[in-house]
Amino acid sequence: MINILLTGVSGAMGSMLQQIIAATTDCEVVAGFDHLENTSLPFPVYTNLENCQEKVDVIIDFSHFKAFPNIFAYAKAHKIPIVVATTGLSDEDLQAIDQGAKEFPIFKTANMSIGINLLAKALEDIAGKLEDGFDIEIIEKHHNKKIDAPSGTALLLADAVNDGLAQKKDYTFGRHGRDCRRTENEIGIHAIRGGTIPGEHTVIFAGNDELIEIKHTALSKKVFAEGAVKAARYLINKKPGLYDMSMVVSD
Repeated sequence: MINILLTGVSGAMGSMLQQIIAATTDCEVVAGFDHLENTSLPFPVYTNLENCQEKVDVIIDFSHFKAFPNIFAYAKAHKIPIVVATTGLSDEDLQAIDQGAKEFPIFKTANMSIGINLLAKALEDIAGKLEDGFDIEIIEKHHNKKIDAPSGTALLLADAVNDGLAQKKDYTFGRHGRDCRRTENEIGIHAIRGGTIPGEHTVIFAGNDELIEIKHTALSKKVFAEGAVKAARYLINKKPGLYDMSMVVSD
């Protein structure tokens, strides 16, 4: 049995993960972490991780970026493998992850969806074939409570496109003003926020008299929860290092 410490346990993703994990036969949430205690759950929820006494095999972190530094410091101090699914991390957080990966296993990916990561691999191949004569734009849509913009997934897809190009392009985040003529060396990235959209990403290749649109739509948060559990299983017994969903997709 894989013992999981679930951070951000009272949030929307935390609740979804509890349901997904409860339906498995090889995983169990043994403890949770949140900024508020929750006594209604069948496992202890801590507001201070140092009080956690349960044996933990892996941490799944779907918390808030403000809480991440303390969560990561706990994982590093106890050498507990961690699946990082929190978005909006700072440059300092990302540097800490890179350094920490030298000491213990870390799984970090911009999107836990298997479909998105397969799309990223396909975009890398497609982009090189459409480099000449096509403008590239990315539109991402999310619910009205999402804090960071653009989404980490939009940046993941933009990076995948750039990886497939001979000449790397700059990122333009939205456009506003009276002189916004696009240049050949840019990828436009645009964020839409509204309602309860779990996540939709469209990559557009616009050429002369033809248009290619590649879109991924998440119909619920379930796909991200299921991906996070796959990541947790993948991380068990791994050596120190930085792992991501592209490795799971490739296996």
